[in-house]
Amino acid sequence: MIKVILVRHGKTLWNSSGRFQGQANTELSLEGIMQAQKLAENFPVEHIDAVYSSPLDRAFITGKTIADKFHVPIKADKRLCEINFGAWEGLTYDEIHAKWPNEIEMLFSRPDEVVIPKGEQFIQVQERAKSALKDILAENTVENQDRVVVITAHGGILRALLSYILHMPLRYIWALRQDNTAVNIISFFGEKYNIELINSTAHLGLVKQSKPGRF
Repeated sequence: MIKVILVRHGKTLWNSSGRFQGQANTELSLEGIMQAQKLAENFPVEHIDAVYSSPLDRAFITGKTIADKFHVPIKADKRLCEINFGAWEGLTYDEIHAKWPNEIEMLFSRPDEVVIPKGEQFIQVQERAKSALKDILAENTVENQDRVVVITAHGGILRALLSYILHMPLRYIWALRQDNTAVNIISFFGEKYNIELINSTAHLGLVKQSKPGRF
């Protein structure tokens, strides 16, 4: 059995200001650093074997905080980067809507069909996420031995990956909420799996979540 724990990165200043981050290498805010620390201190399992992360700082530092707590290695994989938002990166929804009203509306109504100027399509994101997951599972398949691995990444790519695991069409990915430092747990038994948890922020001890930044 391989238990995979998918984690979204902590909050950034761009999350707070509603800017589309994509593959821009934004840093964690002070709140985001504290979220990562709370997660590491209150992690949902007592042992992990490895951490895999997007190389973008906001995800990698979140993953490194967890890896350091458990004294395990962390490996960066560019396939775990956020969706490339191309010309939209660094802009707010209103700024994007002023120039690309049809495209930004399609992002939320038909994410499976939207074409982002100079950016990626969600099917491309899902394919590279699937590729990374399959390699991570293969690397951690050890006969008669259970493994626990953590993947730290981003809201867009985690939604794409969860939609694949859930056999959910990409059109409906926005039904999958992913808050900052959200925890998702899937146990794999060869080709079979159990989904144990989605979008848990119990480690933050919050009664009510603030409005999340999507990317």
